[in-house]
Amino acid sequence: MKQIDWAELIGSARVSAVHMEMRDSYAVKQEAEEFERWRSTGIAVTDLDSPGWADWSRIIRDAVSAGVVVRRTRIVSEPITEYARWLHATTGGNLASGELVRWLPRAKASDLALPGNDFWVIDDHTVLFNHFTGDGDWAEEPFELRHDPAAIKLCATAFDSAWERAVDHADYQP
Repeated sequence: MKQIDWAELIGSARVSAVHMEMRDSYAVKQEAEEFERWRSTGIAVTDLDSPGWADWSRIIRDAVSAGVVVRRTRIVSEPITEYARWLHATTGGNLASGELVRWLPRAKASDLALPGNDFWVIDDHTVLFNHFTGDGDWAEEPFELRHDPAAIKLCATAFDSAWERAVDHADYQP
């Protein structure tokens, strides 16, 4: 499976890094253990020094300290899935790292033009599409890095439209 150097990608941002998540559940192997622990104990790990957060939180904190605004919108069906409840419970780690996070109920996104895949937009120079299998694991070719202005504009516009309608994490009650 092709890997992405997240520190390099996010580190290439000078102004903005935005991420749109549109699936109701994911089944990526690197999250399985934490998700199962939460399912059995109800305890969500948000400690930035924990193995699941340390690398990511460093990348985001570095970007934010360089003046980059990092935003994430999660589009979810309601009532939300068990996986989305876990994401909601662990979002404290995203926030503590410096991300801004909002939630958009899918019913409020019906008239938005959205790309077919989750994505990241880095400033106005890069879009990274995330590809998943039907069960939510990474696809054989999980990342599609593009630099064409039309794809970047499509995703940036979609993100901004969703962000404007979405509810701040602190106010979203699943």
